[in-house]
Amino acid sequence: MSDRHPHTPTSRPPRTLGKALGPGLLFAGAAVGVSHLVQSTRAGASFGLALMVFVLAANVFKYPAFQFGPRYAVATGTSLLEGYRRQGRWALVLYGVLTLATMFTVQAAVVIVTAGLLKFLLGTELSVVVVAGGIIALCAGLVAVGSYPLLDAAIKVVVAVLTVTTVVATALAVPLVDWSGPWLPDVASWDPKTVLLVAGLIGWMPSAIDIAVWHSLWALARKNQTGHRPTPREARIDFDIGYVGTTILAFCFVILGAGVMFHGHIAPQEAPVAFAGQIIDLYTTTLARVDPVLADIGGPLIAIAAFGVMFSTSLTVVDGFPRAIGRLVGRFSGPEEPDRVAPEPRERRAYWGAVGLLAVGSLVIIGVFAKSLVDLVAIATLLSFLTAPALAFLNHRAMFAPEVPADYRPGRGMRAFSLAGVAFNTLVALYYVYAVLQ
Repeated sequence: MSDRHPHTPTSRPPRTLGKALGPGLLFAGAAVGVSHLVQSTRAGASFGLALMVFVLAANVFKYPAFQFGPRYAVATGTSLLEGYRRQGRWALVLYGVLTLATMFTVQAAVVIVTAGLLKFLLGTELSVVVVAGGIIALCAGLVAVGSYPLLDAAIKVVVAVLTVTTVVATALAVPLVDWSGPWLPDVASWDPKTVLLVAGLIGWMPSAIDIAVWHSLWALARKNQTGHRPTPREARIDFDIGYVGTTILAFCFVILGAGVMFHGHIAPQEAPVAFAGQIIDLYTTTLARVDPVLADIGGPLIAIAAFGVMFSTSLTVVDGFPRAIGRLVGRFSGPEEPDRVAPEPRERRAYWGAVGLLAVGSLVIIGVFAKSLVDLVAIATLLSFLTAPALAFLNHRAMFAPEVPADYRPGRGMRAFSLAGVAFNTLVALYYVYAVLQ
């Protein structure tokens, strides 16, 4: 590693971009989960292409808030939580409260979908709570053994497989879609259930903004793994690959839902296993248009890929919330040492305490919503939807703070873009509250 000052941009030898790639794919692995397989599919199945505009708007206006996670880490050598600490203890308290408000339902929603896919694959009669408990335990064990390198390697594979199969299936579903529209929703005719669906779609599209903090920690872990400090350009390319990929996949799932389920008048199922079967049917139905044998062969592969990407999402969630909580505990006691990845003793204790607490809390929630996947996902995504404005605001303040070197700080255009994102998240949250009160 260079002995230059860590905040000074230096010329890079060629072929260093590969060392910077990784955190963006972890982001994709965490994002391509419930928001895509469940929410985007339901949007297409229920409204055809009419909600595509919200998918686009959410991905566009949330871009700065997500990008600022790894960008801040590259610029300062510290996590985004250090950026919160520098704003004042109130920012840490706010982040802690928002995390506690969302983490149990988020993990429960992700794991119950993963458990539903696994039950569908294995045909087991075990309860969804037992299967979910096994998934959480396995994720915790894998994180304990492999940590970042394991996450990095596993997610690259499963995201690649699901991306290829989804793009192929979407291409085959295109002829089934009614491209005449409507392309815009009739907002005036929405009932409360529709408002809730749209709020959930925006809330987790492409994911909850909490992941920006995780992404900053993954960026530091990748730098520690490779010994390479990415340039701002390298960090941006790594992020954009993951972000653009998740956006494209979101459109794909809306099209699959619109072409196969909306076209076929198939209503989304409530139970996790039944909905998992519908997800796999999206692929097999489109493959059968080419050759029934291809559908028979490809169905199991796609089911494994879908489970793989949901398992990768579970893996990142089981690791992400506790990792952020551990670092949050450390920030209440003082500043973060630049480029530090290994947790302090108190952070490690907080990490494993959070793993255990999250496991128990999310399993209780799964037990309550074992037969109503849609309701659980709606609650989880809604909470993320309502907390998004505050997190986007904190990320904006951190990225334009004095500790960010001028060469790494975004320009006026990105500042305006970020403020527009904060305004977008705030306005849609206020509209939801207004609609509920009405």
